[in-house]
Order: sequence, then C-alpha cells, then structure tokens
Amino acid sequence: MSFVHFVTVQSSDPAAQLASEKIEQIKNIVRATPDLSRALFFLPTKARDYYTDDGASPSLALQLYYKNIESLERPICDMGNLQAIGDSKLWNGIPDLRISHQAMTARDYTLTSARAASNSTETLCSYLVHYPGQAEDFNTWLNFYLDHHPQILRTFEGLREIEVYTRVDWRDTLGWDRVEYMQRNRLIFDSVSALEAALNSPVRHKSRADFEQFPTFTGSNIHYPMLTEELLADT
Repeated sequence: MSFVHFVTVQSSDPAAQLASEKIEQIKNIVRATPDLSRALFFLPTKARDYYTDDGASPSLALQLYYKNIESLERPICDMGNLQAIGDSKLWNGIPDLRISHQAMTARDYTLTSARAASNSTETLCSYLVHYPGQAEDFNTWLNFYLDHHPQILRTFEGLREIEVYTRVDWRDTLGWDRVEYMQRNRLIFDSVSALEAALNSPVRHKSRADFEQFPTFTGSNIHYPMLTEELLADT
C-alpha cells in the first residue's frame, strides 16, 4: 500500500507563474525529503474536454508517495523538511496564495500493457480529478465507483497510468488548508495532445454515462490538466 500526500498551490490570478529558479528550489526541497518512494511535480496546462471545463489549473501541485503513514507525516510535522515550502519568499508574485493538502491511499488500476516505456519526447500530462463533496452513503458510492469506473478509464487510448485515491486519517503542523475530498483519481498520458484526444474519444462518452449512474453525492467532480515531471521514480 502507498500513502500519497497531495499538495496544491492556487492563486486568484491564473496567469501568475513562478520564476524558474523558484520552481527549482521547490523541486530541490522535494528531492531532499526523507523516505519518499516517488514524487510527481505538476505545472498548469490546458486540454479540451468534451464534457467539462473547470477553469484554470492550479499554479503548482505535488504528489508525494511514502511506504507508510508515519513517513508521510514526518516531513509535515514540527521541523519537517516540507515546512520550507511554506516560506513566503518562494511565492513572491503569486497573489492570494492558497496551499491545500491531503493524505490518501493509492489504488493502482493501470493495465500491465500500459506500463511499457514511453517513446514520446513531449512532457507527460496528467488529468487530476477530485470529488470535493459527500456521498449520501459513502460505502455504496465507493463500491459502485471502484467496481465500474476505473475499468472504463483504463481503456483510454494512450493511457500510461491510472490511480484512485481514498481517504485516511493523518496529522500535520504546517498550517496549510487541510482538505477532505472524498476521493481523487489521476491519469497520466504521454502529452497534452494525447490527453486531449482521450477526452474527446468514445471512451470519454462511456465514462460520462457511467458517471451519470453514480450513487447520490454532492459537489460533482473537478478536473485539472497538468504538465507532469517525475522527480523521483517509484522505488
């Protein structure tokens, strides 16, 4: 089982961008974090979806993997390595900064055939999805979702990886906004164009039809396309 720490940085100005040297500082902080087993670094991009447009993607996001919950919590508690990401000097020029985070467990639904090394020379692109609301009966909702939806999503042409994330109890002392989204998922493609092709394919229509059958829940779902860099490969 992998435990995943999601960090999302948002601004009131979708056009606000970090300077390249600040981006490198953040990457170096992440790389220096003890006990990481994998680290993904995300920057915003655009990809047209046949059904949804949830506005500008976040200014930056991180997805940090650990083998156990204790390893995840150490960098975000007192004197932890990730405290440095909260340094206001890193975020000069980003108005109305909001950093939110959440710890979850990962469920891997990637097809074995999709794990072959990519030959693309383009930057990888992820589709980050979260469900911010509440289900009328979460157990019923989760059973339906896990038994139906990933099995459709994993058939997208060109999909490299798909994971679904569910909630855990966790602690921190960072002072960032703690969110409790009931679920997330993440798909990785070879490029923005590969993601956009998938989002306008017959499989997208199948996934939408399945979405319409979900047990009752509030809050819908939010989708963000993000350029993706693997700072630390799975170990």
